Amino acid sequence: MSLPDYKSSDKQSSAAIPHSSVVQLNVGGHLFSTSLSTLRKHPDSKLADLFSGQPKLRTDSHGRYFIDRDGSHFRAVLEFLRSEQLPTDNIQEVHREAMYYNIKPLIKRLEETPQLFGELVGRQQFLSRVPHYKENIEVLIRIARAEAIATRHSTIMICVLRTEEDLGFYNNAINSLEADKESVVTFGPWKAIPSVRDLLDCVKMDIKSQGYMCHRK
Repeated sequence: MSLPDYKSSDKQSSAAIPHSSVVQLNVGGHLFSTSLSTLRKHPDSKLADLFSGQPKLRTDSHGRYFIDRDGSHFRAVLEFLRSEQLPTDNIQEVHREAMYYNIKPLIKRLEETPQLFGELVGRQQFLSRVPHYKENIEVLIRIARAEAIATRHSTIMICVLRTEEDLGFYNNAINSLEADKESVVTFGPWKAIPSVRDLLDCVKMDIKSQGYMCHRK
């Protein structure tokens, strides 16, 4: 028995693709066929960059260009590139993929849909009522990065003051902590309906959007 010969697929990935070519894709195990011009439709997108000049992707054992990404919603992205048709389902998931591939027209169109527009506006209105939210996110990341230099990870304690009444318990709670007080970041209080869980979800989302892994305990 001989081993499969992968040299041909490596060779294919090192040569520029003819502009008129049909491109075979393997996106996280989901298979697609499309034209090179479709993939390059928006020149400033990450997808166009991947297929500009010499492809920057490896190929699978069948010679298909492999994108190491969940391909569940790539069909909707591809359909927009072909016909500018927007998906009607899984809007948030498709928006996440559009952000990853940096397809700005698709991002803009999705953010104008009722499903995303209401959520984005509501989130912005909520966070605008949380004092110093953006500054606290910056402080949190700065502390985490400083701690992670030696250990590759860090633990930050977040103190959430939901109401004015919580302020009365703040000093006692902080003084009773065994953790380093400089590793505590405080949010609130705020005057809006969203809960503490909503705030923590926002914090986690904004940390992850800057490329960091985040786990709540």
